[in-house]
Amino acid sequence: MTQFLGTHKGKLDKKGRISVPASFRAVLEALGSPDIVLFPSFRHPCIEAWPASTFATISARHGDLDVFSDTADNLAAALFASAHPARPDGEGRIVLPEEIVAEAGLSEAVSFIGANRCFQIWDTDRAVAHIREARARARDFKLTLPAPRPDGEAR
Repeated sequence: MTQFLGTHKGKLDKKGRISVPASFRAVLEALGSPDIVLFPSFRHPCIEAWPASTFATISARHGDLDVFSDTADNLAAALFASAHPARPDGEGRIVLPEEIVAEAGLSEAVSFIGANRCFQIWDTDRAVAHIREARARARDFKLTLPAPRPDGEAR
């Protein structure tokens, strides 16, 4: 399986180390590399962790922007300047840079939230509230996924 699923609790130690859940490390291995890219989320008070290959594919679209445009400059500063490559060590630990820990407002108790193609690292109290609020919004807006096409192909 190549989706990041579930919510897993962990601890951030005084050196900024966390242990990536084994199921998330298995997804990275299935994708062909344990390498990830960490950066502060654009939308939430958390850290996003993307498989390095997926991050490279998505961020390659930055090259489609006008080189000297405000859009290109702002996205480069917001995304690339704050991004940090990481690779879990033999025990599954990574070190979170202090600046993104502070920006995400992480405490010792953290939660890893699966987000399909990536995962997020949240302060546990905020993670619980975020999941609860997201479920309520999905219910209120009657959000669903498109049904598979009869021929089995994705839309």
